[in-house]
Amino acid sequence: MNNPEVTMHDSKPKNTLIACTVAVEAATKVFALVKRVPAPYKTLADQPVRAASSVAANLSEGNGRFGRDRFNHWRIAYGSAKEVDTFLQLLTGAGVIDSSQAKQAAALFDEVRAMTWRLIHPKES
Repeated sequence: MNNPEVTMHDSKPKNTLIACTVAVEAATKVFALVKRVPAPYKTLADQPVRAASSVAANLSEGNGRFGRDRFNHWRIAYGSAKEVDTFLQLLTGAGVIDSSQAKQAAALFDEVRAMTWRLIHPKES
């Protein structure tokens, strides 16, 4: 009999979205970037962490759905990616995160938005 733990542990996803992979990379950069934000800005720094997590999670969940539900998750991911950019601008403007690292993370989220836009609007190519 198959041991489900061994079978599941050794399995790899067969249909991974590139946008999701880039979103995870971008989110990881955001997590590292806001890790040491000073106390007065901690609540503000929590927001890009939540939004960045939402991007990757909604892309992944949407990839497992069908129809309108799929597109809804991808639209949420797109909006959250825009939200991350705004919070990075605010934290950079406040001088509490490194500007060049914030630009790198923002550029990755811009790539994610471009890929997500194509997912949401597949017939406009």
